[in-house]
Amino acid sequence: MYELVQVSDNSYYIQSPAKIGLVRLNDTEVCLIDSGNDKDAGRKIRQILDTNGWALTAIYNTHSNADHIGGNKYLQAQTGCKIYAPGIDCGFTRHPILEPSFLYGGYPCRELRHKFLLAQESNAEYLTKEVLPKGFEIIPLPGHFFDMVGFRTPDDVVYLADCLSSRETLDKYRISFAYDIAAYLKTLEMVKALKAKMFVPAHAAATEDIRELAQYNIDTVWEIAQTIVSFCAEPLCFEALLQRLFSEYNLTMNFEQYVLVGSTVRSYLAWLKDTGRLTARFENNMLLWVQKEE
Repeated sequence: MYELVQVSDNSYYIQSPAKIGLVRLNDTEVCLIDSGNDKDAGRKIRQILDTNGWALTAIYNTHSNADHIGGNKYLQAQTGCKIYAPGIDCGFTRHPILEPSFLYGGYPCRELRHKFLLAQESNAEYLTKEVLPKGFEIIPLPGHFFDMVGFRTPDDVVYLADCLSSRETLDKYRISFAYDIAAYLKTLEMVKALKAKMFVPAHAAATEDIRELAQYNIDTVWEIAQTIVSFCAEPLCFEALLQRLFSEYNLTMNFEQYVLVGSTVRSYLAWLKDTGRLTARFENNMLLWVQKEE
């Protein structure tokens, strides 16, 4: 873990629970794409920088999930580097209590206020094309989170953040987190058509050809959608539906899984309602979801 892997002339990633991109800008300066999940990740990154004699100029966050911004504060304090994050995610990076609050739908209880959902605050600025190193390209990747982006480097390596899950992860957990299902599917179709020297997803193996994995992620989204619709042949409240999905996919309920999977299922329900496959009604002061009649 935390090995430095070179994938092109100047582009690397650091193997970690969420891959961290590292790009050499010249002989002495580098930038990071994300920073790992906590202060310890930041320390390990700092050791890699020191071992190679590299100075860190900036961290470019793909989005604000805690496992991608957790090393920000430590590295900024140690190196004075700039931190940039895209759109709404910049606000979440500066005020990370927003993430567990958003997932829970209210003030999060203690079981949700931990480093996997609640990073330390960092002084992030808005990501724009003007702050990127020369030759870098921002690739919008909405769907997984609010304004998530990826990056293409000058040596044609594409860092894909969390827009793809590995086949192994999908086979084990099935429901991967997503905020906007329509945008997520559109992003996956776009990624499937991309060409690059190398693709580096945060939670899947680096590869020269992303098409097969992108299609597997697309197929899984449609499978989950169909499962939800089939369960709603009879009117179901959210909690009953969530229970059936956890049982169907052999998931174990705890606070973290409740909010991550639960938030995703709510996003599926909104999408399925907006696209006319489900309808919602209120009975006995309860919101029920049911298949829309033909």
